[in-house]
Amino acid sequence: MFVKICGITNEDDALLAVALGADAVGFIFAPSVRQIAAQKVYDITRRLPPEVLTVAVFRDEHPKRVIELVHNSGVKAAQLHGHERPEDVAAVAQHVRTVIKGVSAGGVDAANALQFRTPYVLVDAPAPGSGKVFDWHLAAEVPEGVNLILAGGLTPENVAAGIKQVNPWGVDVSSGVESAPGKKDPLLLKRFIQAAREAEPPKFDGGTNAPYDWMDE
Repeated sequence: MFVKICGITNEDDALLAVALGADAVGFIFAPSVRQIAAQKVYDITRRLPPEVLTVAVFRDEHPKRVIELVHNSGVKAAQLHGHERPEDVAAVAQHVRTVIKGVSAGGVDAANALQFRTPYVLVDAPAPGSGKVFDWHLAAEVPEGVNLILAGGLTPENVAAGIKQVNPWGVDVSSGVESAPGKKDPLLLKRFIQAAREAEPPKFDGGTNAPYDWMDE
């Protein structure tokens, strides 16, 4: 089970998430109470183990700007979490090794996720970034053939149920493990990662099909 902790705003939280077993940490570059500057992200990413996937999250940003910020911040992946067109995703993918496309549950992009030609599709609530749980049955509208990452209002209490119902490839959490906006709670982080691991479907045991292998660098 791929576990991504998003909305990281400081080095302590990034290191803690990694120490507790997160596979990826996300930094929000889009307008948000958790927005973080590229230079600060660079200072954090250079301290993280090479096997951790670092992700910059954008919303409706120009592809050239996405590529620039990804390179300047030292992250390894871009998450496009707006209304980006397939050609925008393709333009970013030419320069960024790993691209995650965020879609809204029940939306047109979710049903047509294959058009983005990226193997990683994150399904969020209809109001992305709201931290609200959506009807998980809507995740079934995402076509087979992609690695589905479940997001939207996940917490240590409901992540196991979400995994059981949706059977995703991975999970993503931000506000559900916070003590305040932009500040992660150590106990909630630990409980979330543990609950996600324990609910992992057998076919995902071993962490195969990871989006990033630092040994390939």
